[in-house]
Amino acid sequence: MSENSKAIPGIHHVTAISGPPQENVDFYAGFLGLRFVKRTVNFDDPGTYHLYYGDYHGRPGSIMTFFPWSHAPRGRAGAGMVGATSFAVAPEDVDEWVGHFADAGHDFGGPTERFGERVLGFYDTDGLRLEIVGRPTQEGRAVGDAASAISAFYGVTLVLADPDATARFLTDVFGYVSKGEEAGRLRFESPAAGRASVIDIVRATDRGRTGVGTVHHVAFRASNDQEQLKWREAVASFGLHVTEVKDRNYFRSIYFREPGGVLFEIATDPPGFTADEPLDELGSSLKLPPWLELQRSRIEGSLEPLVIPAVRAAQP
Repeated sequence: MSENSKAIPGIHHVTAISGPPQENVDFYAGFLGLRFVKRTVNFDDPGTYHLYYGDYHGRPGSIMTFFPWSHAPRGRAGAGMVGATSFAVAPEDVDEWVGHFADAGHDFGGPTERFGERVLGFYDTDGLRLEIVGRPTQEGRAVGDAASAISAFYGVTLVLADPDATARFLTDVFGYVSKGEEAGRLRFESPAAGRASVIDIVRATDRGRTGVGTVHHVAFRASNDQEQLKWREAVASFGLHVTEVKDRNYFRSIYFREPGGVLFEIATDPPGFTADEPLDELGSSLKLPPWLELQRSRIEGSLEPLVIPAVRAAQP
């Protein structure tokens, strides 16, 4: 068995908590130029939106999702949480992004160099830490201007008090490969992922607080239901408690907390976001799973209307 076949194929999606949904849409679909892929609801709290953004096709590895809990308190990233979510752009696009931030008057830091790559750091309107990293990809440069050049995640940074057990989990269970340490930052990468492949770990002892502006969980990819069950067995064999499979309509999910306390998910690639609307209409209307359709009128009445910017995401 090859090294690649033993590794999980990178990140499927990242889910965070936001404030007002329209501000969230304006930032991610407007300012960052991601495609608004899906408007649905939190299946466990159907009076709340669940908003999805990604590349034009809504492919795993590009999907950023949000629970907009407008009245929730502001959170703070700390030990046992995700400290930053990073997007990949072509290296030659980094300077265009500098200009985009400057023209919009949006604060940013950098570019700085990390593991030989240029990094811009910034926050969204709710204080969620984000990064843009210049990295060559197998998919080539995205079509369009700098604001539509994001085609996938780069990875995430985990903040942990003691990274040793998490590092063992990433390498021994998920098949990630250690890429060394730089300035106290440990790097791991999935050899099976062409996108969304990097997990960094930084050390910190201060505990954070879940709330608006923090990541709720990180989801990793399983190519199908059978592969997901194999990963479930592997995670359980490591001694971690894993949930039963949950139907999320666009994928099926299992959840567990990795040894450092971060909530992880493993989500299937199928059926995908075209399961209930065609590609060219993604995100155009509120979609509900079958078990919530009878409550549509009540649910729609509880959600504020959204104005979605025109599609600007790259169309590879």
